[in-house]
This record gives sequence, structure tokens and C-alpha cells, in this order.
Amino acid sequence: MFNILNWWFKVENKVFKNILLEKGEGIGKIILNRPQVLNAISPELLEEFSEAVKLMAEDEDVKVVIVKGAGRAFSSGTDLKAFGQAFKEIDAEKVRRNIRRINDTLLLLENMSKPTIAMIHGVALGAGLELALACDMRIASRNTRLGLPEVSFGLIPDMGGAQRLPRIVGLGKAKELVLTGELIDAEEAERIGLINKVVSEDKLEEETVNLAKKLMENSPIAISMAKSILNRALDIDLTSLIDYSADIQVLCFKSENQLKYIERFLERRKEKEAQKQV
Repeated sequence: MFNILNWWFKVENKVFKNILLEKGEGIGKIILNRPQVLNAISPELLEEFSEAVKLMAEDEDVKVVIVKGAGRAFSSGTDLKAFGQAFKEIDAEKVRRNIRRINDTLLLLENMSKPTIAMIHGVALGAGLELALACDMRIASRNTRLGLPEVSFGLIPDMGGAQRLPRIVGLGKAKELVLTGELIDAEEAERIGLINKVVSEDKLEEETVNLAKKLMENSPIAISMAKSILNRALDIDLTSLIDYSADIQVLCFKSENQLKYIERFLERRKEKEAQKQV
């Protein structure tokens, strides 16, 4: 059972207007809540999203985080009207500062110790898709359109999309998507590895929650450690990564309840072998 948390809505005496937060059964949901503009991303939404990510990261009751959009879409991308003044005032240092602040938020989401899932429907464009790319996994409804169309209005993806997309789909396909600015459907996104799973719209919530519950069956410490290794996989050399993995494995062995997970694994394997013999 999910409940909207009243205490979430106030952070440092500020009322959340662009984000909704829910929590239940170990799952936390961050909901982009500007449905009247297809959850276009404004400066205010980004600021509130940053606070929401911090709250989810710190909440011990939350084991998995789902990011979704209210209404008809995940996100239509940057709200060009909301950022209009920034486009008019070409202050180089201010642009750099804003981009760093935005990317700090997505790095916090990406490096959260808990697994994160983007639940995508309608459209995920530009900054909206870049936000989804910072999640560990992405599930989309069949009617979804996705893309990074920034070049079509004279800009580039500046929320990490140009960096994360090649890691997910490969450099050649990433160049095609970014340089043409073309949109693709959910099935093509799944084919190239951008989307982990495509489902019908009426099953999207159910399938996303099922994945979250499946993740919660595993050791949270092991998941956190494995995620930290995977996030570094393309940043450091193989020898250093293996050494880091060895240190992490020691921590896993020493973790509380480790024997419980080993015993459960062996018991499940025994049950599967017994079923094969029937």
C-alpha cells in the first residue's frame, strides 16, 4: 500500500509544488508532477527533485526507488519557457554553474546505494530522457517515444545524456540518436538496450513494482556494492577494478545476514532440482 507522505512536502520550510513522493512496501516513488506541460523540466522541478533524491537516499525504509511522471507522459524535456531568461542572458559562468548543479543531482541519483527504476510512458525527451538514463533500469509502455532532440533547436544534451547514452547503447547508435535528434519508439529502444523491458500501458505500474520487489529479495548490501562496481566499470582500468571488487567482496562476506542469503540460495537450488526429478 502506497501512501503520500505529508512530511515529504516540506523541506527546509519549502513546499514541494512540482514533485510528489510516495512510499510503501519498501518502495519509494518520485513523481514528476507538472502534467499540464507533460512534466517539462523547470529549474524549480530540478531543485525539488534534488531534495527528493536526498530524502529517498537517506530513508532506511526505502529499498528501491521508482521515478515516474504524472499524467500522460514521463517528461517532455526542458521547459524552454521556464529557462527562457537563461537562454537570453549568455552568462558563461552562470551556464557552467547551472549545468554542474543539475548534473550533481543526476550523479546523486545514479550513485545512490539503492537500485533505481525509471517507469516511462508517453514521451521521454531531452532532459527527461537524460534523467531516465541516470536510473539503473528503465521500463517503458509500448506507446512511448524517446529521444534527445536538443540539436534540432541548436543545443546539446547537457544533463549527462551524451556521456551515459554511449555506455548504454554503444557509441555508434548514440551518435545517430544525438546528431539526428530523431525519436524512436519503445520497441526500438528495447532492441538497442536503451529500455530494459517494454510492456503494455495497463501493465506498466504492475511490472515496474514487480521488478522492484524482485530486487528487494536480494541482499541490499550486495546490491549496493555491485552497483558501485558496475558504475565504475568503464571509468577505471580492469586491474584496479578487480582489486576494488576484491575489497568489496570482503565487505559482503562480513555483512550481517550473509549466511541467510547463502542458505536461501542453496535451498532454492535444491527445490529446483527436486522439481526437475518429478
